[in-house]
Amino acid sequence: MNIEAQLKEKVLEAIQQMYGQVVDPASIQIQKTRKDFEGDFTLVVFPLLRISKKPPEQTAEELGGYLRDHLAEINSYNVIKGFLNLTINNSFWITYLNNVAAEVNYGFIHKKEKPNTVLIEYSSPNTNKPLHLGHIRNNLLGYSIAKIIASQGDKVVKVNLVNDRGIHISKSMLAWQKWGNGITPEEAGKKGDHLVGDFYVKFDQEYKKQIEELIQKGQSEDDAKKNAPLILEAQEMLRKWEAHDESTIALWKKMNSWVLAGFDVTYKNLGVDFDKIYFESDTYKLGKEIVQEGLNKGVFFKKDDGSVWVDLVEEGLDQKLLLRTDGTSVYITQDIGTAHQRFLDFNADEMIYVVGNEQNYHFQVLKLIMNKLGYSFSEYLFHLSYGMVELPEGKMKSREGTVVDADDLMDEMIRTAEEMSRELGKLDGYNEIEKAQINRTIGLGALKYFILKVDPKKNMTFDPKESIDFNGNTGPFIQYSYARIKSLIKKAQEKGIQIPDEINSNTELSLKELQLIKLIHTYPEVLYESSESLSPAIIANYIYELAKEYNQFYHEYPILNEENSDISVFRLFLSAQIGKIIQSGMNLLGIDVPERM
Repeated sequence: MNIEAQLKEKVLEAIQQMYGQVVDPASIQIQKTRKDFEGDFTLVVFPLLRISKKPPEQTAEELGGYLRDHLAEINSYNVIKGFLNLTINNSFWITYLNNVAAEVNYGFIHKKEKPNTVLIEYSSPNTNKPLHLGHIRNNLLGYSIAKIIASQGDKVVKVNLVNDRGIHISKSMLAWQKWGNGITPEEAGKKGDHLVGDFYVKFDQEYKKQIEELIQKGQSEDDAKKNAPLILEAQEMLRKWEAHDESTIALWKKMNSWVLAGFDVTYKNLGVDFDKIYFESDTYKLGKEIVQEGLNKGVFFKKDDGSVWVDLVEEGLDQKLLLRTDGTSVYITQDIGTAHQRFLDFNADEMIYVVGNEQNYHFQVLKLIMNKLGYSFSEYLFHLSYGMVELPEGKMKSREGTVVDADDLMDEMIRTAEEMSRELGKLDGYNEIEKAQINRTIGLGALKYFILKVDPKKNMTFDPKESIDFNGNTGPFIQYSYARIKSLIKKAQEKGIQIPDEINSNTELSLKELQLIKLIHTYPEVLYESSESLSPAIIANYIYELAKEYNQFYHEYPILNEENSDISVFRLFLSAQIGKIIQSGMNLLGIDVPERM
């Protein structure tokens, strides 16, 4: 039982003993004491005045006295109006620290009475271009959230939906057919996703030329966009694909295989993975079947041109297209099929879609459609809507080839780490293989931390130089703090100093040491809050706070040079637990921490 639960139990006991009343546990409000007051935990007395029938100060004094006399962990208390501030004794905090040392994966829930199966969809790339900076935020969020939810005892299934069909795929295919001269990734010396992405950009360039020509011939811009020969050819290619035209399918398979092989390299370098990958080219068929069933049941309706729609006017939205006039499907169609298939595959309790906030309307519609179709799981579909990532220069556009490529960005981060390490002399004495590995860990850690420390709901600007600073709220600062702790422990071992399994509960603590243990005490709460709010930023900023406080402690208090050997060993013990939590928290963010820097 944690200390807050013990306090609540004793308060309930005190009320029954002193006032002869049994009260609802929910009425007992215990919170952390504000920093500007003395104490660790505060009991809000005001809701209890109707029971005590006494003024708030007197009620608080009576409860404080009872708690001090009946709970050994309480050292002292003070009353500020209707607030009872309780100070916990040092022996409790040292015992707690000993428990942390003994626990594997401290803060994790190892056995949950009723674990949920949670599906988390992230990445969801299109096979017409490489992954870019926006995808990096998506993948890092999805992967980290999966680890965080799993830490709280639920079963997590990481899924990816590859958007491998549609008009955007046809554009790349058509451009390669027209201007590729049969080139392959091997011949081009490029990853397949990069090569195909080049032809997506080429399509857009040629399409714009045709639009301009039609406008000059007197067509409106809207008409020119519809009538340009290239877009008509791309639409015809999509129709052929859905009709299983042999040559179109063969080209599609070839180019998709190039892209998927490229994605695999990027995912591996980024350090993310999936338990199952779904393909839109499979699920759209099921989606079309479900739409047809909905049409037969009167859930959807058909317009005169043969297109199929859902009417969401009563729900405050509008009418949404589900099947085009020519029978081809749209994004929402395959999402209907995918949702159905996933719940069949895993009997999931919840489905979380990690998708940017430009798709808020789409997922609102999906949830309403699944509800109209009678799927009970519709209420368990959740869209984790995250903000856009920009560079200091502004927004990126795939069609115009102005996106920041994920592979290039990761390479740049590693190069920047190498330059900074060389300038600071941090890796002097390491061999080239060790340097390369540490620089990779620092570079990717900087990238991941900078993105994950921001609340997912917020838009953000990614600044590569700022992210890799060895000072401030950055990944390298936290990694360096961990390496400092590991170096300290190694030096202690070289001196023959052994860190014990536990510390004497009568050890005297400085205010700074007490503060650090209290910060450690909040880690399980941080994990829970992060899991509930689907925000890795909560863990990221907690780990930074812990590393920052530890570094102040490290500079202000001697550890190995402390004359009192008992105090020295305690500080080593405390350092080891902080190192363990830094490693744990960074691991939940998908970030490695090097033992040497």
